[in-house]
Amino acid sequence: MTENEISEKVIGCAIEVHKSLGPGLLESAYLECLFYELQKAGLKVEKQKPLP
Repeated sequence: MTENEISEKVIGCAIEVHKSLGPGLLESAYLECLFYELQKAGLKVEKQKPLP
């Protein structure tokens, strides 16, 4: 999968989450829903990965 294909999936999932939930929720709600949508789209994702 190319970078453009991955970007298209991520942006599509983010738009879908925002359309479904609307504005004004806590970041944690969007995080969980976006995590679910990205997994459903077949992407391997990790939440809150610590950086050095």
